[in-house]
Amino acid sequence: MKLTDAQIAEFDREGYLFMPDLFTAEEVAVLRREADAIYATEREEVWREASGAPRTAFAAHTYNEAYGCLGRHPRLVEPVKQLLRGDVYMHQFKVNAKAAFDGEVWQWHQDYGTWQRDDGMPEPRAMNIALFLDDVTAANGPLLFIPRSHTAGVYQAGHDLETTSYPLWTLDRETVTKLAEDGGCIAPTGNAGSMLMFHGNLVHASPPNISPFPRTIVYLSLCEVSNHITKFTRKEWIAHRNFDPIESLPDTCLMDLAAGPVAAE
Repeated sequence: MKLTDAQIAEFDREGYLFMPDLFTAEEVAVLRREADAIYATEREEVWREASGAPRTAFAAHTYNEAYGCLGRHPRLVEPVKQLLRGDVYMHQFKVNAKAAFDGEVWQWHQDYGTWQRDDGMPEPRAMNIALFLDDVTAANGPLLFIPRSHTAGVYQAGHDLETTSYPLWTLDRETVTKLAEDGGCIAPTGNAGSMLMFHGNLVHASPPNISPFPRTIVYLSLCEVSNHITKFTRKEWIAHRNFDPIESLPDTCLMDLAAGPVAAE
């Protein structure tokens, strides 16, 4: 899968790109079923809200076959390689839940701010690509983006260790307000199977989910291989240390699972 020149220009300008209905309902059903199974386990990689509801399952691509396929899926890997102009490795892999009624906030932050400070990633030659496993609406805790906020580098941030179960380098209200006055604030929504990709410096957040509808999104954080991290302060299943280039699987890999293992192209 290749991005068009217009899509590349939009990403460079706005800091994100939204592609609706990129995966089929059948493919999403496989992943959604496996996410529920993972959340039911008591692994150290599965983090929970104070209520006990699932929040994040880290590194699912290393212990679940369906997510192993997704971590090498050409519809996700190839566009990032195109934008970063090189091979990529998996820096981080998360299956993020916003449980109905109990999904908590993700504060305003930049992902590269954390990758730089905590992991020693040299440059912002990394980004997130996200796949919706549920319909994402205005009601169930969508991502909030400040368009064009990726252009000024890394902002000063404070290390929030208390608001949620996951520590973040967060931006203060004054900074967020100024950025939003300039760039606005949007919430990309769409059907399960839709995809978002966004720059590592794009300022984003998400509100709590107090609706009766769950919101699950898978995030692949992909980094250009020569830009790999240099600090190893976080656990390996949070910030990965295998810098080998990802080899994409066939486009049909998720639907081929029932037929047995798939081979790299």
